[in-house]
Amino acid sequence: MHTPDDTASTSAFDDEAVLLIGHGSRREKSNEQVRELAAGLESRLGIPVDAAFLELAKPSLEEAFAELAAVVSRVTVVHCSLFAASHVKNDVPLAIEQARATHDLEIDNGAHLGIHPAILDLLDDRAAAVEAELGVDRADDDVAVVLCGRGSSDPDANADVHKLARLLYEGRAFDRVDASFIGVTEPTLEETLHGLSKHRPDAVVVLPYMLGDGVLTQRVRDWTVDFDDDYPYVSALAGEPLGTDSRLFDVLADRWQEARSDSVEMSCDTCKYKVDLEGYEEDVGGARAMLRALAHQEAHADRENVDDEPHTHDAPAKHVAVCTNRTCADMGSPAVLERLRQEARDSAHCDARITRSSCLGRCGDGPMVAVYPDGIWYGDVEASDAERIVSDHLDRDRIVSDLVDQTL
Repeated sequence: MHTPDDTASTSAFDDEAVLLIGHGSRREKSNEQVRELAAGLESRLGIPVDAAFLELAKPSLEEAFAELAAVVSRVTVVHCSLFAASHVKNDVPLAIEQARATHDLEIDNGAHLGIHPAILDLLDDRAAAVEAELGVDRADDDVAVVLCGRGSSDPDANADVHKLARLLYEGRAFDRVDASFIGVTEPTLEETLHGLSKHRPDAVVVLPYMLGDGVLTQRVRDWTVDFDDDYPYVSALAGEPLGTDSRLFDVLADRWQEARSDSVEMSCDTCKYKVDLEGYEEDVGGARAMLRALAHQEAHADRENVDDEPHTHDAPAKHVAVCTNRTCADMGSPAVLERLRQEARDSAHCDARITRSSCLGRCGDGPMVAVYPDGIWYGDVEASDAERIVSDHLDRDRIVSDLVDQTL
């Protein structure tokens, strides 16, 4: 693990800072937890560590990079994300590329927290605390554990929950350790708990695999209480989330060291954005991932004063991305972008978000305009074509066939 003593003299890092990225919440308690982790990591590393948030809290990544660019020349990004899903794979890399283009900054991007021995130790202690409260002992009683993650549309992230559950089982005296999820994917916590009832364990320990103590952890507790009431022959209780346990600083410090030494390892062999996986074929390809990241970024740009739950997006029916990279820009794409936005504003029926994008890989055939979720790419678009794209395609779902470059 890393301490100021084994990371060389702190004077070597006078021109460096760390940016710890959390998701962000409308519950300030969760945001304060990220800031507490940042303060603890700063003490561990001996260099400045600032906190920033993807959405719903301040500062945003854009604001944080701008502030750091005024005082340092190198920033290492460290993630609070437990697993690598769309935020880690798409949204943060997009923000980093935008910051590199805007500021004179060297930015190293780290990996998610992932699977780490310190986290296994922490989960083991969380389970032991629940056992003590229930009055059971895994050495003498049949104790089943359910590790409950949030759930993701990314198979890598979900697979890591199962791997973590298996590692928690190995070498310990638990009767079994099952992986489960709040939603998005299966098995859900409710399904897993009711399935466990058939094995009639003495106790069920539910571990919410989350950092903060918010809506999702409360949902885990509520479902566990319902299960405990429904099956009186099994004692069940939910434990505490990871919180700001000091062992997390070991993980964050290791991820910082990996990032600044260019030794970050991410899953590429099973990444749905890079390889064909059964059921995820439509996600393959960097352009699609980038467009989704742009849409997500835009979705939160104007939502700061909206009082709703995280990820309750007012999603538009369509997302239009206009390439404004050098070649398309030279061919007039900025004018196309503005004309499309104007036509969309003037339309009484258009439900679309129109954003700029970087290169779509069709240099020379532009300006390129991509419409999703339809998967229609228009090429050689002129500003005068904007009215037809909006009135025909965006308003009435009629593809402007003479402009189509390709369909995906």
